[in-house]
Amino acid sequence: MLLKSGTDWPTLYARCRQVAPQAFLPDGLANYWGGLWRAGGATTPGVSPVDGTEIAGAPAVDQLTATAAVRSAYDQHRTWADTPLSERKTRVLAALDALREHRDLLSLLLVWEIGKPWRLATADVDRCLDGVRWYVDEIDGMLAGRTPLPGPVSNIASWNYPMSVLMHAMLVQVLAGNAAIGKAPTDGGVSCLTLAVALAAREGLPLTLISGSGAKLSSVLVGAPEVGCVSFVGGRDVGGQVAARLLSTDKPHVLEQEGLNCWGVWEFSQWELLSGLVRKSFEYGKQRCTAYPRYVVQRRLFDAFLAAYLPAVREVRFGHPLAVAAAGDPLPDLEYGPLISHAKAKELNDIVEVAIARGGVPLHRGSLSDGRFLPGQPTDAYLPPVAMLAPPRSSPLHHAEPFGPVDTIVLVDTEAELLAAMNASNGSLVASLACDDEALAGRLAADVQAFKVGINRPRSRGDRDEVFGGRGASWRGAFVGGSLLVHSVTCGDAPRYGNFPSYSSYPSV
Repeated sequence: MLLKSGTDWPTLYARCRQVAPQAFLPDGLANYWGGLWRAGGATTPGVSPVDGTEIAGAPAVDQLTATAAVRSAYDQHRTWADTPLSERKTRVLAALDALREHRDLLSLLLVWEIGKPWRLATADVDRCLDGVRWYVDEIDGMLAGRTPLPGPVSNIASWNYPMSVLMHAMLVQVLAGNAAIGKAPTDGGVSCLTLAVALAAREGLPLTLISGSGAKLSSVLVGAPEVGCVSFVGGRDVGGQVAARLLSTDKPHVLEQEGLNCWGVWEFSQWELLSGLVRKSFEYGKQRCTAYPRYVVQRRLFDAFLAAYLPAVREVRFGHPLAVAAAGDPLPDLEYGPLISHAKAKELNDIVEVAIARGGVPLHRGSLSDGRFLPGQPTDAYLPPVAMLAPPRSSPLHHAEPFGPVDTIVLVDTEAELLAAMNASNGSLVASLACDDEALAGRLAADVQAFKVGINRPRSRGDRDEVFGGRGASWRGAFVGGSLLVHSVTCGDAPRYGNFPSYSSYPSV
């Protein structure tokens, strides 16, 4: 095995320096606010989870700098809000063309920074570009009777989808007439976002990108009076803190948080269908908010379930995303690479070990020897697939999303037990039911506390005009998707639709 030629980090950083030298400095990255790239900030060198290579780290700003950046974004917002929609569309389209030109470079940065295999990294970039272009085509009707917010949108997002979630949201917010502030995720993706913002800012878009600790900057990025809306994507702990800061305000907000997404198996016989979905479910090591880490299985079907499930898990491919057997080979088509860090891999492996020691039954534990790696490379950020039966109630695996390649399986005997097990985390974003009788599945789905419930198919976040939200503790604030995404960051007579006290029902999705 050898590293694919031209994909090493020094080569990629040198390419970034050529494209955007003002943002990619000789000794590290700059922050962008007030229309200028600014050096400074306490920068800790980054480490790629792929093989421990030292990469660019995030230049963390302090609260005073963040305050100045927010005020500057507010000044930009007041000017941009008066910019005609036709001009906003023209500038966003120009930014999309620039991003498309450098699509492969953006994708390779994602591979090194967050460990995405090439196919998934390019999909992340393409979903951003194609999605925003769709909004450009559809935005006129969505903005009918609506105006920009009184202040900029503050975006705090997790590291796993820098382009298709964070950059996509910022470009749509700008298209709708707002300035957009982005906090670069602490764990990864800052170089990709820096390049994307540099390309978009050249077209005159009112963007801000700063780095720093969410805990230290939250009081500014959430609580500053200039902020017109808060958009958050991340875990429940941090999301709860953001929600607490918003309690005393009337700011619009979108808070997407994780939940334990479950796949229920009840009165089912289409095992070939399920087997084909199991391997795909391990994409990106289940490091996404719509992953399915829990199977709730009717006890009398457990033997048939295992016969379909275990062969599929054993076929999961993982390893170094840029390792090839020969110089001319294409990049490998893997389900996943490393987890986001060696600390996360160790934490999750330790949780698995403790759960087994307390009674969880290991059904499958992959080996690092099954992965594709470069000779002698560090592999401490990699975790082979794990499947466990009956995680103990004392384990986080029983009630929380592992955010890694660990499946848990719970056996049930009654419909009531099935629903209770699928609702173990007080709400989730998605769920699915494998059931031959679709009428029965539909009746059961009505009591599953997930925003989207698939029947014999997985559900995902969706794109463009598909509504997305969550139930219970998995979501707070406005729903998104299509016109709802635009409504969440604009003002008008029609109320924002979402998890607000005035809403007692959810859309059918």
